[in-house]
Amino acid sequence: MARYTGPKTKISRKFGEPIFGSSKALQKKNYPPGQHGRGRRRKQSEYALQLAEKQKAKYTYGVLERQFSNIFEKASRRSGITGEILLQLLEARLDNTVYRLGIAPTRRAARQLVGHKHITVNGEIVNIPSYTLKENDLIGVREKSKSLEAITDSLASNAKRFSWLEWDSTNMVGKFLNAPNRDEIPENIKEQLIVELYSK
Repeated sequence: MARYTGPKTKISRKFGEPIFGSSKALQKKNYPPGQHGRGRRRKQSEYALQLAEKQKAKYTYGVLERQFSNIFEKASRRSGITGEILLQLLEARLDNTVYRLGIAPTRRAARQLVGHKHITVNGEIVNIPSYTLKENDLIGVREKSKSLEAITDSLASNAKRFSWLEWDSTNMVGKFLNAPNRDEIPENIKEQLIVELYSK
């Protein structure tokens, strides 16, 4: 299972961004974790910046090293801008799309819903979080799971809508219209640094 189970706020403080959702600790301590976090002023090398960007992308999308390098390899084989295709492939993951549709409040919760067979793709139950969606795929909540409190609460509090996704609240079905353009993806990731790191 590709998931990080360590302290979440520590990772958010390391990158200075709310990677796992908003956190009070990040607002109070807006400096890196550790004994020397406050006094750290050392200039980072080019490699350190590239590595940090890759780590940030991995933590954001909940992907471990081997899976991430496989996705990068797939992106580099396609024609187009490799960094943009990499983010499009990450966005097209089933767990990420369940989170984007608002069915789950976090990517980690979305991963759990998929794993526990609450989610369907084109009417069939899919329990693989890394499943890659294609254009016009329909993502729905299984009939038995529509009354789950976790799902209804998440949908009620979700106000975000994304241009590459459609949501039918009556039937609890979403549609993956197409792969998003880079300017539509809200994540603060400098994908060019990741491409440079892998091309060494």
